[in-house]
Amino acid sequence: MSTKTIKAEALHVRRMKSDPAYRKAYDALGSEFALVNALIRARTRAHLSQAEVASRMGTTESAVSRLESGRVKPSTRTLERYAEATGHKLRISLTPANQPTDRRQSRTGSS
Repeated sequence: MSTKTIKAEALHVRRMKSDPAYRKAYDALGSEFALVNALIRARTRAHLSQAEVASRMGTTESAVSRLESGRVKPSTRTLERYAEATGHKLRISLTPANQPTDRRQSRTGSS
């Protein structure tokens, strides 16, 4: 039997175009997705595994995994420790609620 592989990004793009309920739910979680993407980008830029980040933070690999999955809402202190462990600085910004977010930044890693 032959199976067809569909990349998650392609599926996401298709659903964003065709499913208003999906698009609304995704937009409602936009800041959480952006945080998860930023964490993973920082770790991969530093060429570190989750275990290495955990060791540098003084925590467990499963705690880092939960952070990167978006299952927990981390404290500012936890984000600072993660940033330090990956050789980054934490920067938090507030933008007007009616200002559209640039999703390309969260997906591609450009600043």
